[in-house]
Amino acid sequence: MTVPALLNVAPSAPAGSPVAEAYARLAEVHSGLRVLERSAHEPAPRGVGWVGADQLAAGGAAVDAFLAWDHAQVLRDYGRQARPDVVAGFGLHRYAWPACLLFTVPWFLHRRVPYLPPAQVAYHRTLGRMAVHVAEFACLPGDPAAGLPGAHVIPDEEALRAEVRAALAAHLEPVVEGFAPRMRRGRRALWGMVTDDVAESLWYVGDLLGEEARAIAELGLLLPGGTAPYTGTSGFRTLTGPDGTGLVTRDRAGCCFFYTIRPEDTCVTCPRTCDAERITRMTAAHAS
Repeated sequence: MTVPALLNVAPSAPAGSPVAEAYARLAEVHSGLRVLERSAHEPAPRGVGWVGADQLAAGGAAVDAFLAWDHAQVLRDYGRQARPDVVAGFGLHRYAWPACLLFTVPWFLHRRVPYLPPAQVAYHRTLGRMAVHVAEFACLPGDPAAGLPGAHVIPDEEALRAEVRAALAAHLEPVVEGFAPRMRRGRRALWGMVTDDVAESLWYVGDLLGEEARAIAELGLLLPGGTAPYTGTSGFRTLTGPDGTGLVTRDRAGCCFFYTIRPEDTCVTCPRTCDAERITRMTAAHAS
């Protein structure tokens, strides 16, 4: 398989893919990410902008090359250099956020959880493409996909949520370790970042799907707290706007350190952003 074919042709998913419909729906609502499924005989793309998750997990030159983009982006957009550990945090977040959707979107839409070890995922960040091969997946009894090769039938919803957490951790833990030497953070803080990416990526896509409320409720069950290695709960809560309108926000488990570049410009869910500021900014955003 050549890289140009993967980029320019709209390949059909492998026959019997349990996740093709979910990934197609994701592409419909979120143009910034397209998931391309590979067959078992097709190699993962490499070069020309592609990096394998297993390469990121290995650290070294692959992570350095990946972070060069983040370093250049900060210089270009903000006219100053960021600390190396801050750049590393940006890079990890920019991989983990879309990678989480590989697992949570099929679960959210169809109650199917793909198992994707790092060797089965490649990422092209500038094009917003992920190439994956799903050999095994989890589903519930009664799912029509339960008879497909590679299906693991899980007894109930709570057990399936545990499979989501386990599949995400199996994929992301090696990647986190690949970035960790460049980041001045302990394990809890690193997994706080991952927890935030799990919650905020599905929250965002759930809103695009017109199902924000359900996404928030599902994430509350997926991340109830006490589910190591994830740090804390999903963190959602509701503030009251000036007109009595409920404004949904969340408390992040970690911080991206963007304030070290622009102290006056924090994220609305940043731990450094007080509720009064959140209400002001969310009210303005809703009005516009």
